[in-house]
Amino acid sequence: MFKGVDFMKNITVIGGGVLGSQIAFQTSYSGKKCTVYVMDDKCKMELITKLDALKDNYIMAIKDMADKKDWCRGISDYDTFDKDKCLEMVQKGYDNIVIETDLSKAVSKADLVIESITEDFNVKRNFYEKLSKLLPEKTIVVTNSSTMLPSKLCKYTGRENMFLALHFANSIWKNNVVEVMKHSKTDDKYFKMVMEFGKEINMIPLPIEKEKSGYLLNSMLIPFLFSSLDLLVNGISDVESIDKAWKYGTGAPEGPFEILDKVGLVTAYNIVEMYVKIPSFLAPYNFRGISKMLKVYIDKGKTGKSSGEGFYKYCD
Repeated sequence: MFKGVDFMKNITVIGGGVLGSQIAFQTSYSGKKCTVYVMDDKCKMELITKLDALKDNYIMAIKDMADKKDWCRGISDYDTFDKDKCLEMVQKGYDNIVIETDLSKAVSKADLVIESITEDFNVKRNFYEKLSKLLPEKTIVVTNSSTMLPSKLCKYTGRENMFLALHFANSIWKNNVVEVMKHSKTDDKYFKMVMEFGKEINMIPLPIEKEKSGYLLNSMLIPFLFSSLDLLVNGISDVESIDKAWKYGTGAPEGPFEILDKVGLVTAYNIVEMYVKIPSFLAPYNFRGISKMLKVYIDKGKTGKSSGEGFYKYCD
């Protein structure tokens, strides 16, 4: 049915944030031609810094895999692992990523466009309205939005039947699941194509046949993070104690605030902002208090691990 790795050659990622940069690196590592669109030269330099760090993460992970310390399924299957080949793929993938600040050039040859910009409906709507005028006829468009349903965005794309959601987990070289969610007007042909693309970049594609805000993973993760932030903002306990309660009580490798620092506090803030208008007597969490707290961190430049500090401080 499909042409394997030749099926989707040219991939454009929109946005060079935490997940956008990871998606681009994994896509290029897997042998695709990958272009990343960012707004300006400042964003370009920030993306280069993220790609440099990702290259180091992949190299470190491959060395750990060779020493059998850990395994990253997005890098290689256990049975086919070849350290030297993987290291070569990392360098080639890094070298081949193209960064573009001209949107028309970025999407001119795209077989697939992966949108990974801020979780703000108006920003996404305005972007899609601009994008729709520039896309080749062949291009499939997917959103990596964590919270917005594709049916709410599809009419702005100019290709409702070729639009769906493709949602990646953070640290995708390790956590190599990708959720593929259609809406009522998505042509099943394109749903299957995107599922196949997930396999081609060494992800485990999880089909979601019916729209659900939060997909599978975030339907479980977001309430968990809200509960943790609620404990903090209401003065129930402190960051480290809440993290320890989760890690030592369940055996999980990371606590909620370590996860939030990886996801990024700007992303967390944008998600919380979607709930602040709920009357306090109906809201299950103190969304207004959480929003104000996160804004203080963000205004101080403490936006998470990528900035060097969030709820925790990180060494260079």
